[in-house]
Amino acid sequence: MVLGVLVCLNYWGDVQGRVSSHLPTDHSWFEWLFAHGAYSVRHLENPLFTMRQNAPLGVNMMANTSLLGVTLPLAPLTMLLGPQVMYALYLGGALAATAATSYWMLSRHLVRSRAAAFAGGAFLGFAPGVVHHANGQPNFVSNFLLPLIVSRVLRLGEPGRWRRNGLALGLLVAYQIFINEEMLLLTALACLVVVAAYAVQRPAATRAIAGTFGAALGVAGAVALLLTAYPIWFQFNGPQSYRGLQGGVFHNWGEDLAAFVTFPRDTLAGDPAVEQTIGLTEQNSWFGWPLVLVAVVALVLLVRRSLAARITAVLVVLFTVAALGPRIRLGGEETTVNGPWHYIPDDLPLVEMMMPTRLTLVVAAAVGVLIALAWDALTPPSRPVAARVPAQRGGEPGPAAGAASAPALAVGRRAVAPRWLRPVGYAAITLALLPLIPRPLPAQPVEPPPHFVTAGGWRPYVPAGRTLVPVPIPSNVHGLPTLRWSVLSGQEFPIPAGYFIGPNEKGEGVFGAPNRPTSTLVYSTMDSGTVPALTEENRRQAVEDLRWWRASVVVLGAHPKEAVLRELMTGLLGQPQRVDDVWLWDVRPLVD
Repeated sequence: MVLGVLVCLNYWGDVQGRVSSHLPTDHSWFEWLFAHGAYSVRHLENPLFTMRQNAPLGVNMMANTSLLGVTLPLAPLTMLLGPQVMYALYLGGALAATAATSYWMLSRHLVRSRAAAFAGGAFLGFAPGVVHHANGQPNFVSNFLLPLIVSRVLRLGEPGRWRRNGLALGLLVAYQIFINEEMLLLTALACLVVVAAYAVQRPAATRAIAGTFGAALGVAGAVALLLTAYPIWFQFNGPQSYRGLQGGVFHNWGEDLAAFVTFPRDTLAGDPAVEQTIGLTEQNSWFGWPLVLVAVVALVLLVRRSLAARITAVLVVLFTVAALGPRIRLGGEETTVNGPWHYIPDDLPLVEMMMPTRLTLVVAAAVGVLIALAWDALTPPSRPVAARVPAQRGGEPGPAAGAASAPALAVGRRAVAPRWLRPVGYAAITLALLPLIPRPLPAQPVEPPPHFVTAGGWRPYVPAGRTLVPVPIPSNVHGLPTLRWSVLSGQEFPIPAGYFIGPNEKGEGVFGAPNRPTSTLVYSTMDSGTVPALTEENRRQAVEDLRWWRASVVVLGAHPKEAVLRELMTGLLGQPQRVDDVWLWDVRPLVD
């Protein structure tokens, strides 16, 4: 919990007026999502879809990172505290909760030492890639259910409990779908590899529990499908759904080999300048060279005598290779050597939307497990091994233990490290982890919303069924402050365009709404800083666009480009009114 508070420290300095310096748009989007959850509960509306952005078409929330499994249960707190406070509270809490559930899973299934489970759990909760995503993407730090899902998968073979275990796994999977489907997919792939690797190394134990495991897995699948069938159908077939994402635009985001030994930006040893050398891809595998060295040594020492270590090694190798993308990158340069994704079609369903580098999040999880195994191997036993698990060669569980809990990977008590090696090992692990302690995430001020918006001065101007058009019009590139108007008004008025993923004219997923002539004119004027010569066609298009957006008023608040934007909108719509602290164009006479 202390690390969770530390990571969010810069937000708490001015929680109402600061956003992530690295991903301010994503930060604002997730604040908007908390407001969406509260709005859906307050108005008893379908949370799978919203008309509060992208009027008049709306946004398919299941087809976006909607975080409904979080925003809906926390809606009462959001209504009480506001979306900005809720965002910061949840971000730190999700990191700490992931560390806690990881500790529980490790201590229950893999290690006997509480210190080992603590070290591994802390890394899993605050791994470099996870902290990197905390810059505006709380869906990727919301991993607290994943250790519980893994735990349930490892227990599916328990005799006599296939119904209960299957039901529990199905409920967890269904809930995770409403938090982060991508992390669920990565977890499922990792569990598949774990079970396959176990089956290869323990064929007799696997055959003994195959029927029970399969029955429990069937129950889990049926429960998850029953609970999520309609939302998943809505995601792919509901209004504003899409197929693919810009033709596999993320396929070239493979991991750079140099990234594995590089210290991540937001840690004690990190340096933001390194990003300019090896690129701005997500820092999912930036472990730093000390941890990579310790991990390699630990694998070498443990792999022969630990089943769990061997399975961990398989995970590390497979997912490292899979994350390299279509071309191998080294030190920021793309080589001529083809990577595994070179052979995967860009339009392969589901896979087309994946980013190769994120597969290294599985590697990070495997490293966390390895840290716990290594620490546990250094810890002297406190009681006889035989009292815990019947063991065979190398201190690993025999078929009897496997039949009872496989593939729970109950590894028994391995050979204890020599006394002289213990302080060396503890020191090596500690020194490898210390540089990765996260620093407070960088934050930047964001322009405050107009009093006209927060005080409800807009209400007389925006009747039901009409929109407020903020200038600049919100998009994935422009209009970050005006998107927050919707957040801080409780989404009580709908806005055009916005920050989301929706279909283009071909049904492909694109970022934001396709620009209309007026929004394009606004953005180009902002970028150039000058108002172009306006024509009657520009004015006609402005009226047509306002009619399409079902606009009631156009509102311009304080903005760095306020003067040029006011000149542009005046040239298109005529003289504005000064109402409270905004410039307002009442366009109802033009569009009605």
